[in-house]
Amino acid sequence: MTSRGADAAPAEAGLGVRDRRGSTPTVRMLGTRGVPASHGGFETAADNIAHYLVARGWRVVVYCQVQGKGDITTDTWEGIERVLVPVEDTEWRGTAVFDLRAARHAAKHRDVCLTFGYNTAGFNLLQRVRRVPNIFNMDGIEWKRERWGLGKRAAFLVNERLACWMGDHLIADHPVILEHLAQHADPERITMIAYGAPAITDAPTEPVTALGLDAGGYSTVVCRPVAENSLLEIVRAFSATRRDHALAVLGNFRREMPYEAEVLDAAGPEVVFPGAVYEPDAIAAVRFHSRAYVHGHTVGGTNPSLVEAMGAGNPVIAHDNVYNRWVAGPEARFFDSQASLTAEFDEVLHDGQVLDRMGRASRARHAAEFTWDRIASQYEDLLLAHLPSGRG
Repeated sequence: MTSRGADAAPAEAGLGVRDRRGSTPTVRMLGTRGVPASHGGFETAADNIAHYLVARGWRVVVYCQVQGKGDITTDTWEGIERVLVPVEDTEWRGTAVFDLRAARHAAKHRDVCLTFGYNTAGFNLLQRVRRVPNIFNMDGIEWKRERWGLGKRAAFLVNERLACWMGDHLIADHPVILEHLAQHADPERITMIAYGAPAITDAPTEPVTALGLDAGGYSTVVCRPVAENSLLEIVRAFSATRRDHALAVLGNFRREMPYEAEVLDAAGPEVVFPGAVYEPDAIAAVRFHSRAYVHGHTVGGTNPSLVEAMGAGNPVIAHDNVYNRWVAGPEARFFDSQASLTAEFDEVLHDGQVLDRMGRASRARHAAEFTWDRIASQYEDLLLAHLPSGRG
């Protein structure tokens, strides 16, 4: 299996880039819970981009949320400087406090900032006032997601507009997101940079068997159990007939949550719920030994789980929308209803030639667009263009 370090390390590591003053360039990363990555897509992106830049000679400072109270402290992890910001609340209120304290701290320095997400963009006003350059990765169009209540959707919309105004530059992770942002910001201030994933070329079977699965004898679904991810339709379509094959739905499912209970009740005997898998080598093995990956996301930009499945060479069966079609490419299979997904399962899951062709296409698409080496180098180019002293 190719590790993050091998995939992210640039071929020209150690070049020792310099800014116009001849100093080591510095970037401060905000908006994630920090490194090492252990939470989600933004953390994984920050982790990989940070390692790439360190190997290129950058000073990288990542703001990290830690539980507790007291003063901000610092340490170093694998060449990355970490600013440890303690907050007591582990829910969204704590994250908001963390974002505010991090923004205040970063605004004291004349370093280019890279902010992942815009959910608390209002806190970055101080950087704008102090002319500290700040690049926003704008993520998806959060205020359009139906799973959020009206209040949260309004807050997301306001902060999206603030980020479009305040950001020295905006990053869109998908062409459709770029088109959306161009309605609210100068297109010359927007760059499309997708999401990355390692190429998984080998993996042990032990993590798979530990979950009660047989290598090659299952397909996977990895997503939050919410309606916009088509999980109920996926489970019902798979359970429509005997498959002689398992569907492993990863994640934590709670009967007290109505939608999650509905998914559990809809599952036939060949649908299994192994729980959440967070350990990177374990989830890589689960992906590598999966016969296919089923992706039901209906909204969003470049989805990390989809890109990771492609890096593992998984044949992709995805919901038919403009987001997934651009990422997965023309050799993937697409569905727009429970009935059409049932038909795709019937046709694809036991056709070795079709699966081989789809898997090769996934690897080729990943290698062309979604390696961390490619993604991180694009980030570096953009950061160099926005160093406080001018172009590097």
